[in-house]
Amino acid sequence: MKKLILLFCLVSVFNSYSQTSEEQDKKAILKVLKKQRLAWSDNNIEKFMEGYWKSDSLKFYGSNGVTHGWENTLERYQKAYPTADHTGKLNFRINAITKITEGAYYVLGEYHLKREVGNADGIFMIIFKKIDGHWKIIADTSS
Repeated sequence: MKKLILLFCLVSVFNSYSQTSEEQDKKAILKVLKKQRLAWSDNNIEKFMEGYWKSDSLKFYGSNGVTHGWENTLERYQKAYPTADHTGKLNFRINAITKITEGAYYVLGEYHLKREVGNADGIFMIIFKKIDGHWKIIADTSS
């Protein structure tokens, strides 16, 4: 009976740690998204890009196909959103943050841009991975 109680306690502690760890991960991911939202709304696309993995392996899937790499993604954003009138004010609605595996999550959400050149709305799925202790977007699908 003592072994059963000990096993129950160990499982409870592990579940509690796992939930706490996932909650911390989700809060850290939301913090990255908040920084991106603020940077975008300040028309600072380079700061917005700090949330992305600075690698040639970064993938951005958009209406014009796949963009490979951090530099190319930055250039894509700069071309598509050349002025503050184009970037506008960004808001997100996060619908789900789901753990894929240890150190990786996907985020489903909606974006809303209020801007002078016309508002824009869409959906996204981004994949976050913890790289060198920091949460970074390694793949982004937005439409």
